[in-house]
Amino acid sequence: MGNPLRFILSPGQVSDITQAEALIVDLPAEHVLGDKGYDAKSLRDAITKQGAVAVIPPRTTSPQVHCDFVLYCERNLVERFFLKIKHFRRIATRYEQTPRAFMSMLSIISAFIWTR
Repeated sequence: MGNPLRFILSPGQVSDITQAEALIVDLPAEHVLGDKGYDAKSLRDAITKQGAVAVIPPRTTSPQVHCDFVLYCERNLVERFFLKIKHFRRIATRYEQTPRAFMSMLSIISAFIWTR
């Protein structure tokens, strides 16, 4: 079956946390990694409800919860992938006008990076 992959495009300048719960619903995972921007009790509860462990460092202003920082360091793989796709001008400047066209171009570029 491989790793399940799901895309949800959030509108322009809206925080991605608004789409986070919809992105992880029914997604089989042992751990869900996120940065401090995803530190919200509702998201942590949704992750726990699915039987996964939230690996999200707490903000300094929120209640301090445990975070497995060794596992959290694995996020760099995802961050490096985003850096690679931003080298493609079409993605970095968002030339495509519709979400479908953008996702199509993102799929083509992802396949290109994967085959390198």
